[in-house]
Amino acid sequence: MNIKNVVVIGSGTMGSGIAAQLCNADIPVTLLDLKTEISEKAKKRIFESKPPLLIDKSKIDNIKIGNTKENIDVVGRADWIIEAIIEKINIKQDLYEKILKVRKKDSIISSNTSTIPLKVLSAKMSDGDKRDFCITHFFNPVRYMGLLEIVSENINDSKKTNLLKNFCEENLGKGVILCKDTPGFIGNRVGVYAMQVAMTEAIKMKLNIEEADAIFGKPMGIPKTGVFGLYDLIGLDLMNDVLKSFLKELPSSDVFHDVAKELPLVKNLIESGYTGRKGKGGFYRINKKEGKKVLEAINLNNREYFPSKKIDLNIEEKVSLKELVSRNDKYGKYAWSVISKIILYAASLIPSVTKDYNNIDEAMRLGFNWTKGPFEMLEELGVKFFVEKDNNLKINEFIKKLYQKKSNTFYGKRQIYTDLETLGKIKQIAKIKNDNKSAITYECSNYKIVEFNTKANTLDSDSMDALKKATDKNLIIINEGMQFSAGVNLNYVMEFAKEKNWKAIEKFLHHFQMTCKQLKYSENLVISAPSGLALGGGFEVLIQSDYVVAHTNITLGLVETLVGLIPAGGGCKEMLWRWMQTEETKKDPDFAPQKVFDIIGYAKTATSPVEAMPFKFLLAKDKSIMNRDKLLPVSQDLIAKIKDKHKTPQPPIFKLSGSQVRDKMFQTLENLFKEKKILEHGMEVGKKLAFVLSGGNTSIDKELSEDDLYALELEAFIQLIQMEKTQARIKHTLNTGKPLIN
Repeated sequence: MNIKNVVVIGSGTMGSGIAAQLCNADIPVTLLDLKTEISEKAKKRIFESKPPLLIDKSKIDNIKIGNTKENIDVVGRADWIIEAIIEKINIKQDLYEKILKVRKKDSIISSNTSTIPLKVLSAKMSDGDKRDFCITHFFNPVRYMGLLEIVSENINDSKKTNLLKNFCEENLGKGVILCKDTPGFIGNRVGVYAMQVAMTEAIKMKLNIEEADAIFGKPMGIPKTGVFGLYDLIGLDLMNDVLKSFLKELPSSDVFHDVAKELPLVKNLIESGYTGRKGKGGFYRINKKEGKKVLEAINLNNREYFPSKKIDLNIEEKVSLKELVSRNDKYGKYAWSVISKIILYAASLIPSVTKDYNNIDEAMRLGFNWTKGPFEMLEELGVKFFVEKDNNLKINEFIKKLYQKKSNTFYGKRQIYTDLETLGKIKQIAKIKNDNKSAITYECSNYKIVEFNTKANTLDSDSMDALKKATDKNLIIINEGMQFSAGVNLNYVMEFAKEKNWKAIEKFLHHFQMTCKQLKYSENLVISAPSGLALGGGFEVLIQSDYVVAHTNITLGLVETLVGLIPAGGGCKEMLWRWMQTEETKKDPDFAPQKVFDIIGYAKTATSPVEAMPFKFLLAKDKSIMNRDKLLPVSQDLIAKIKDKHKTPQPPIFKLSGSQVRDKMFQTLENLFKEKKILEHGMEVGKKLAFVLSGGNTSIDKELSEDDLYALELEAFIQLIQMEKTQARIKHTLNTGKPLIN
């Protein structure tokens, strides 16, 4: 049996997300709801969603729609029927009765529930139907979250379960973990407990919500939303329902009960319509004061809102967990209290929830975007340190056995849910060169890996050093973190700008350019394997690699103009060259510069490989991968196939018309200024960009080299970084994460 046709019933957030991901995988899918109008609205939401749920919006009509009354017969043609309706047992069971009457033999039926046990859902089914019924718990948003939990019982057909697992890994790009039928399965069991611990301990220790979110965030390897921010994102009312479900299903002896009791504050917020981001706000809210939007945070004591403040924890960016929990202040005590309880709770679930503790870590990484799971945290802290730090800890059997072994290195393989040779696995066995502050180099038999490890994997001089040195072998540039690279480290640049040390910036940029040139003309293959953000300087590294193996969840583009700069690592040059190869440019030499002026000037981005192709951010030779785990294996295969055939490219020769095309660009800027679409500094940045893309003081009969274009990029960048309005843009972006229009 193969899965070639799928029906999704229920067109809410989850059902729509699942249908969209099936569409992304080119699997025919029908989305049903009570009324066709509801399905139609869901289809429209899928098309308009931000961030986009579809990789290729032109395929939206591959999602067919209908209703469960008139169109239930489509179930009879489906290989997989997914139920994603309201979390009411009686309504679900009524639907299953209808499905079972018309489904074809051997088809798979699954529920997307996150709260109801499998045995309860299947209670009215025959043993034959139970064999084909399981839970497929996707995480939201479906396209972007890596985790899928498949829950089955002993009665299930293991062949079908494995078929479904392989399908979801290969076609839908998921990290699939097989789970027992226990409350909350794995991800939510630990993730929701962690959230509740972080919240209750913050209240107990009288931290304000910004302080708690600052600690229960990046320092702990957890997304920066923190706990209260995540509560708002999920929805206070939804979290309340989830907690009630846990309290109902879990035995009273489970310590989950200690942290899951309804808080008067939360109850009051829900009753007042403060249900999170989807409502009037939650723990945080946006308030308008004097015509400006102000982020406000709630005071946990008096329940009043006040302007939210950024918390300075006075810690280094790469603080270790041991350093964090050893601090003798309220932040250290809070971190220890939260981390120790999470580790102990996770350990208490072995083996009742899963015999493989690795699965818990995998679930937290894939489903909650933690960089480390609870057991990796324990490994980092050290079992001896963990047990002996606090005499009040009630050590459970799992931890006790580890302590008795007197070994701090207990952790086995990572990513055991897949047979693929992933980056996480390679890192455990490769020779590591860790003498660089901004990147780690892993040496394998016939290639090297460079992994950036700064905040958002931003680039600096150390990043360039690592790349340059690694080209003595075939090279794969890849990251296990969420982002490939958000571009050049603007804080790094601004430190020099504050001192008016323009020579230092110029030196760094020249180093950047020469590194990219080294990547491009290396005798060995250079492959970039991006996922997440590859913007600005990150994109310039990628575009000057021999090949790109791109995850479908990427955002590509040159966005420097948003901070008052232009690309200066070869981005202008490479985009120009790509567009100069088009038929349009052969007819009109001004076509390419104008096209690139439009792309870079507007800071256009692509949110998938499909969107990237028309911009020429990616080329036909590059590859697109649905499953993030396959980025490294596909890159390895590419090296094996091409390494002996690899030839360095010929240096490009540019013929540009100088003032002829520049005048056209200036006219475009004048029109935008008159229409108030750009302001004075936007004009200035646009003019510098136009000067570079037109070839400076050249004419169509002259030839310009690659180095000539590099020089133009560098000159324009240095001129712009010296301007107060550019620095104002950069400061605003660093402080708010949003562009400043000036």
